[in-house]
Amino acid sequence: MRAIKTLRFGVLQISEEDVVRFPKGIPGFADHTEWVFAGDEDSPIKWLQSLKDGDVALPVAPPELILADYDAKVCSEDIKEIEASSAGELALLVVITIPPDEPWQATANLRAPLVVNINKRLAKQVIVQNEEYAVAHPLFDRAAREAMRGSSHPAPEEARAGGGA
Repeated sequence: MRAIKTLRFGVLQISEEDVVRFPKGIPGFADHTEWVFAGDEDSPIKWLQSLKDGDVALPVAPPELILADYDAKVCSEDIKEIEASSAGELALLVVITIPPDEPWQATANLRAPLVVNINKRLAKQVIVQNEEYAVAHPLFDRAAREAMRGSSHPAPEEARAGGGA
């Protein structure tokens, strides 16, 4: 067991079998090769906590939580890199971005999911071949964003589209 002091979770006790290794890191975190999942057991959204830096954690979720018919087409070379021999060994997760001052503008990166070999605990962020998937897919529909924003005023682009005053 090893311990890491984290910003969000306090001190985490980590066993080696819980560690997920990204041999090439994650874009933006190339030297962060060891991570662990943290967060509430009942929540479908987890945090991918860096073991290199306790201040670095990325919210992640199954893509189907964001888009029910998500069907990523992943290059076979990417699958080989994480030593997977069957689809049953794989889990897909998408990274969520939550702007601190505007959480209603949260997005999910459907274009570049994390592919995890759950048996070998190896992972990689990949670019899917599906060009229709966005890097910044809104987590919430327009009505939910407006309700969360707490404003009864239309967004500026909606005001212009309606002709304005």
